[in-house]
Amino acid sequence: MTPIGLIIGLVFLLIIIIIFIAMSFRVVAEWQRAVVLRLGRVLGVKGPGIIFLIPFIDRPLIVDLRIVTVDVPPQTIVTKDNVTVTIDAVVYYKVVDPLKAVVSVRDYAAAILNYAQTSLRDIVGQMELDEVLTKREEINKRLQEILDTVTEGWGIKVTQVTIRDIRISPELLSAIAEQAKAERLRRAKIILSEGERQAANILAEASQAYQNNPVALQLRFLEMLSDISQRGNLVIVVPAGQEFFATLSTLKTISKPQ
Repeated sequence: MTPIGLIIGLVFLLIIIIIFIAMSFRVVAEWQRAVVLRLGRVLGVKGPGIIFLIPFIDRPLIVDLRIVTVDVPPQTIVTKDNVTVTIDAVVYYKVVDPLKAVVSVRDYAAAILNYAQTSLRDIVGQMELDEVLTKREEINKRLQEILDTVTEGWGIKVTQVTIRDIRISPELLSAIAEQAKAERLRRAKIILSEGERQAANILAEASQAYQNNPVALQLRFLEMLSDISQRGNLVIVVPAGQEFFATLSTLKTISKPQ
């Protein structure tokens, strides 16, 4: 072999070695883990940082450990009282065991989404419309518990589930508004009636007090005259002398129980 051919061969070998070394090292980010398969068998979980792989023999599967957001598409559901509602939600989850997430389920993101859809339909289908509208937190909690029970075996933790929107038909919205208006009117009438009842009781107690104390009734009469005299240009004729005492005596007689 000529010297030039030898040099070319050495350069080619050096390039192969450099490529081999470059393929042997992989940088894994802090929020990632690499599940390494060697000839199809699980070798282990590596990372973060620089990891060593045997080219063409080891195959890394990168798993993200950060919280992932999954939008559950709007689901049209019939409630227990035969009302159609459209609900969409958001599921938050993260991988806590990369090995289980790779080995146990093929596509855990799609699996979580499908299971969230079916579970949301089951939960809302067992509730009435009023419960669906007023018990969002309960729906969120139940859906999270169901998903968490299933995904625990996949090495995944569902951190939160949130109902984002509940939509009903415009006709039903109008009916609900009318019902709320009627409820407000009912409460207003009850409050007004209760106020009248309390006022009547107070007047009855005051009447009883005046009957037991004629002097207080006379003083109240004088106070009333004083209040009336301050309302505009009014002329009030008040009995004087014996006529005044006769009027007070009449009031006293009226105030006594018969």
